[in-house]
Amino acid sequence: MALLINVGQSGWMTDAEIAQAVRAHDPRADVRPLADPGDLSDVAMLAVSKLDPDLPHRLPNLKLVQKLGAGVETIVRHPALADHVRVARLKPEAPAREIAEWFLTYILNAQRQGDRFRRQQARADWSPTAPRVTSDTVVGVLGLGHIGGLTARLLGQFGFQVHGWSRSPKSLPGVTCHHGQNALPAMLAGCDHVCAILPSTPETTGLFDARMLASMKPGSQLLNAGRGDLIDEAALLRALDGGTPGHAVLDVVSREPLPADNPLWQHPDVTLTPHVSGWHLGDALKDVAENLRRLIADEALLHEVDRRRGY
Repeated sequence: MALLINVGQSGWMTDAEIAQAVRAHDPRADVRPLADPGDLSDVAMLAVSKLDPDLPHRLPNLKLVQKLGAGVETIVRHPALADHVRVARLKPEAPAREIAEWFLTYILNAQRQGDRFRRQQARADWSPTAPRVTSDTVVGVLGLGHIGGLTARLLGQFGFQVHGWSRSPKSLPGVTCHHGQNALPAMLAGCDHVCAILPSTPETTGLFDARMLASMKPGSQLLNAGRGDLIDEAALLRALDGGTPGHAVLDVVSREPLPADNPLWQHPDVTLTPHVSGWHLGDALKDVAENLRRLIADEALLHEVDRRRGY
């Protein structure tokens, strides 16, 4: 059985680099980049960041699609992927830590009045403003899985009051936990910053519509490093114009790359980063090599996804 590598996007690691890294964990593995695939009927496992629309049709013996990351919504819903094909994701520590640091970066920037002082500098305005007190600041984390849990812990270590929200009940030390959609608006109303790291599912798509945005605390900050379809972007722009929330920091948007004429680029209360919050895989590619071994040995896979639930 062979593993075929097709990253499917530019600006990140190449197919050859991924293949080399996987082979480093298992030199005996049959790992092939798409540029040199050999006989495609040998391919039982496909590793991708973005799944090409036509590639599954070319792989008659495909049994497993391995996502080179966490989000799998475009794979589990892929129209060309047969029902019997399994899906697995990665749960690496390195990008999870980077995503938590991304949230912390923009929260601390707001706490220390970074945007205000940049505007003042542009007009040579020396007007001191006090930073916000960390221990008086409430941060909400939406999604308490691998990444969200790490984010909540990191924020707690910095002294923030941390509240967490998930679809089903969770318990994390030092985190006030809430669950269920009915509990979300009340939690949002008390949060100074809201960190969204939710997967894309039918329940989360468009969750932050005009009504949900209106439940947020006036002047608060919404940060999204999960999936772009969480937020109704037209509703967000209207909400920002009204000051509820007061600012949005978006690492993901509904269409990527974001078109140049999209109004998010120009809105004064929006900060955009180009889907870079979690970048490095660390040693996670060992799990790709291990899943190939397990697939061949007919053993339970690491981090297999329930395709019906979407995560």
